[in-house]
Amino acid sequence: MPIHLQREIDKIKKSLLSLCAQVEEQVHLAVRSLLTRNDAMAKEILQRDLEVDHLEVEVEEECLKTLALHQPVAVDLRLIISALKINNDLERIGDMAVNIARKAAALAEDEPVELNFDYGVMWTKTQAMLRDSLDALVNMDADLAYNVCKRDDEIDAMKSQVRLEIEDRIQKDPRKVKQYIRLLAIARNLERIADLATNIGEDVIYLVQGKIIRHSEHGDVS
Repeated sequence: MPIHLQREIDKIKKSLLSLCAQVEEQVHLAVRSLLTRNDAMAKEILQRDLEVDHLEVEVEEECLKTLALHQPVAVDLRLIISALKINNDLERIGDMAVNIARKAAALAEDEPVELNFDYGVMWTKTQAMLRDSLDALVNMDADLAYNVCKRDDEIDAMKSQVRLEIEDRIQKDPRKVKQYIRLLAIARNLERIADLATNIGEDVIYLVQGKIIRHSEHGDVS
């Protein structure tokens, strides 16, 4: 690989990691604002979303510039294409953080409701998937990427668990239906973040092995 192309690719990887760290922090704060009923923290996330959008545009411009100036081929071309897709997924995760923050801000003003479901646990597992998907990219580790894809079913099951509990709570106490619907929307956003982390894992597998597993059953990937 020409040294100038290597430098550009290293820059793109570094920028993606920076975007991932910022997006992770956004979702972490959003979930924390939910758990602590911190309205000010939730509103701060909304203001910081512009930074995520700006960085996403910068990464896209770096990728397009590298394609135009260096005309990469083979694995280098796959890396740039994957980086473009991953960059878009990270920006969408940032949008999920904004959605969670909006719901958290509204819930902070409502009468509290109780659930047995632990949103902190769901976020911890989702966050681990996101981190591992980016580690797989940096280290070109297809095995770790496959592992991320397989873990998506666990998050899906957790979303189903909270949905069932919320449906039961609404029947027993319909006065608080707004709060319960907002909590369900937060679970859906966390599940969507896990889906996007899975997308990143699938892109890494394509990058390393040239395989497209997008429509495979996660339990069957190997």
